[in-house]
Amino acid sequence: MALAAERMRAMRERRRARGLRELRLVVPDARSNAVRRRIARQVAGLRGERERAAMEWIEAVSEFDGG
Repeated sequence: MALAAERMRAMRERRRARGLRELRLVVPDARSNAVRRRIARQVAGLRGERERAAMEWIEAVSEFDGG
């Protein structure tokens, strides 16, 4: 059996041959209580009218037609 590193290398080569590229993302862990508290604080600080204006702007400049 091939070593894990060899299998990963082979998989990446197969993907590259198909025109794919590996992308790794590091995101906050929503299961963490500390992260959940931080998100709750940030949400509590949102201001409705300001957020609504931001969403309207995003929709106005979006490539998608919404219908």
